[in-house]
Amino acid sequence: MSNEIVALSIQGLTAGYGGPPIIEQVSLTARRGAITAIVGPNGAGKSTLLKAVAGLIRPAAGKVFVEGQDVTGLPAERLVRRGIAYIPQVENVFPDLTVRENLDMGGYVRKSGVRERIEQLFLLFPDLKVAAHRRASTLSGGQRTMLALARGLMVDPAVLILDEPSGGLSPKFQGLIWERIEQIRATNVAVLIVEQNTRETLRHAQWAYVLVLGRNRLEGAGHDLLEDDEVVNLYVGRLT
Repeated sequence: MSNEIVALSIQGLTAGYGGPPIIEQVSLTARRGAITAIVGPNGAGKSTLLKAVAGLIRPAAGKVFVEGQDVTGLPAERLVRRGIAYIPQVENVFPDLTVRENLDMGGYVRKSGVRERIEQLFLLFPDLKVAAHRRASTLSGGQRTMLALARGLMVDPAVLILDEPSGGLSPKFQGLIWERIEQIRATNVAVLIVEQNTRETLRHAQWAYVLVLGRNRLEGAGHDLLEDDEVVNLYVGRLT
């Protein structure tokens, strides 16, 4: 892997929803300035892993470190203050609030500089500036996803966790979402992503982990996994 600073380290993580574990002994690293993808067949535990890292479910075993600090088992609201921003696929904005009000809410942990941060994000998401006073419920699906990304960035996260950000969007908006994710990566944020279009995800990912039945199966550079016939046939081809 490259020499970027490690923002997130997961060691032997096991988690589930009260019954048998969904993920077992999963380990991975996400680095600043890089896109790290989690891929695998349906039911592999990808979204469960993201929720465990984001503090939405408590791990049964293992460790989670953010920039070297042990944050294992902390609830989601405390993890936000430690540098983790999690963007779920659905219910990721406040529909009855305006775009600007959503961003204000996203910056609730900031002690100062909320207005300045919003203006910075309007440069990255110019469509949101135009729609600043519209309710989120009136936005298109793609615009709501852009707003969700911007809300997550309000806290200047070390790690941005994305669960299928382009799900259900038109090809045009899928392309725009990837453009923004690349721009976010370039600001030295570690991006950890699960996506429905595995081929496209591996094209963008500096590093990727393949999960099968809740366990680590393979890892490698995204472009290398795309060129591995066995990986494509077994884990990628049927997912695109």
